[in-house]
Amino acid sequence: MSTKPTSAGRARRRGPAVAASVAAAALLLTACGGGDDGASGDDGKVTLSVSTFNEFGYEDLFKEYEAANPNVKIVHDKKATSDNAHDNLNTKLAAGSGLSDIEGIEVDWLPELKQYSDQFADLASPEVEGRWLDWKEEDATVDGKLIGYGTDVGPEGVCYRADLFAAAGLPTDREEVAKLLEGDWDHYFEVGEQFTAKSDAAWYDSAMAVYQGQINQVKNAYEENDGKVIATENPEVKEIYTKVLENSVDKDLSAHLEQWSDDYEAGFQSGAFATTLCPGWMLGSIEGNAAGVEGWDIANVFPGGGGNWGGSYLTVPTQGKNQEEAIKLAQWLTAPEQQIKAFEAKGTFPSQTEAYESDTLLNSTNEFFNDAPVGKILVDRANAVTMTPFKGPNYFTINTNMAQALNRVDVLKTDDANSSWEKFVASVDALQ
Repeated sequence: MSTKPTSAGRARRRGPAVAASVAAAALLLTACGGGDDGASGDDGKVTLSVSTFNEFGYEDLFKEYEAANPNVKIVHDKKATSDNAHDNLNTKLAAGSGLSDIEGIEVDWLPELKQYSDQFADLASPEVEGRWLDWKEEDATVDGKLIGYGTDVGPEGVCYRADLFAAAGLPTDREEVAKLLEGDWDHYFEVGEQFTAKSDAAWYDSAMAVYQGQINQVKNAYEENDGKVIATENPEVKEIYTKVLENSVDKDLSAHLEQWSDDYEAGFQSGAFATTLCPGWMLGSIEGNAAGVEGWDIANVFPGGGGNWGGSYLTVPTQGKNQEEAIKLAQWLTAPEQQIKAFEAKGTFPSQTEAYESDTLLNSTNEFFNDAPVGKILVDRANAVTMTPFKGPNYFTINTNMAQALNRVDVLKTDDANSSWEKFVASVDALQ
């Protein structure tokens, strides 16, 4: 089977507006209560509303569930982007009404929503015990309360241009490339220097992309578990920042592109860079941006071990009047057999451990990536993830400020590393 993974959980970085909207929600939640009226019609049918974004791959599954449960009608509200869904969630959470019976959420929203865990039903039950990767379930648990059922995850590999590797005298076979890149981040940069010595292309797309891969391997990068902000005092953060910019700017390993910008997307057509760190959901994006370009492949390796970027959950807000039926549906949708069907439909890579034994998943390939066995590779990459970073309420504001700091040096070239770091420190200090 050929698949074109797309993201149910891809979210672009968000700024201080997020914190402001959630703060407003907190204030309003103290004054608002109740939710939508229940949606049981005269015919005894229960109408369940489900809000998602991008592609969860659930369209056919909704029909299957309705056929098996004739007393249930499902109304699907699919937002075009996770940002749209996030704004909708915050607005209706603040209003105290209007949320769907089931709300899909992105992993990056969890730090904010966990502050209001009383607004979401406890989904823990013996039926789902041990269903997910440990770290996936832990991220959605607040004081023993499970507020979200895991849908997909974003285990990362290294996507590369085999033709550019060949021109620079590097191996092109994906297994040989995995061996070539096996090691820590310093080794990844060293191979990059070998490549750029014999190529006009850059080694990777942007400083922020490489920084993101590394910072996702630090348990407490910006905040301690009690919420204390340590971003500017943490030597790991400063070291990663410094090394990334040394390699990106001083050694010119970066193509100096801001991820998701028009120039970044055009870089896939012009051959501006040879590698990019790629979670499963990014494969579809790469294929779209690089349409007509031959040579892309994916290696079963990631610098420094495993890494995860993105992923989503299904939640059941307590506003709803059909919580019992909503929990049944959410539980069914996130069962391994259903998530395999979603993967077949839209490529959303499952977070359920039992799904990783599925022949459907393990035998899946991707024609665009030189028929790479993406199912097997991503299962290996998911199993290589041993931890996920702690993300407190300030995580995304700080990370957005860090992205701006890196881009000032790598992309805009308005600052050197020292002056941009000082601006980052000032922006973090302003949060406290």
